[in-house]
Amino acid sequence: MIVENNKVVSLSYELKVNGETVETVGADSPLMFLFGAGNLLPKFEKNLDGLKLNDSFDFELVSADAYGPVNEDAIVDVPMQAFAVDGEIDRNLLNVGHHIPMLDQSGNRLNGIVVKFDDEFVTMDFNHPLAGNDLHFSGKVVEIREASADELEHGHVHSPESCSNCTDPDCHSKEH
Repeated sequence: MIVENNKVVSLSYELKVNGETVETVGADSPLMFLFGAGNLLPKFEKNLDGLKLNDSFDFELVSADAYGPVNEDAIVDVPMQAFAVDGEIDRNLLNVGHHIPMLDQSGNRLNGIVVKFDDEFVTMDFNHPLAGNDLHFSGKVVEIREASADELEHGHVHSPESCSNCTDPDCHSKEH
């Protein structure tokens, strides 16, 4: 069996940025995904296409093929009052480098990082944390299997490890 569309693929890997390891995923708890479902970076999947069980991989994605350049428009000043809970500012949230999940005006979830703050505004960076970086991946294909009909219908893997990632309101898998 090979890595191709509609297969569930499990990988162990190491991700490096500028020679420093930023993430390690072991074979005991691999990244498991439905190949070709559009859930991962397209060039990441392209580099895995056609690999077999136990094949190793080693490739780099340039910033443009990963999370793109840093977008200065995604660094914004948010009024301090947006961090109020019951009229009180939660100062425990306001630490430089702290990740804060927020919602935009349309209700879309955004993850921001506190860059700085003063008495009136909190400067938040809503870029992906790896934006502006080339990504170096090395690892191994640790499992390939056929996707179930439910997985194909919902576009993601159904397993205890991934149940928290489902945002499909019509997904009612007992395994999920």
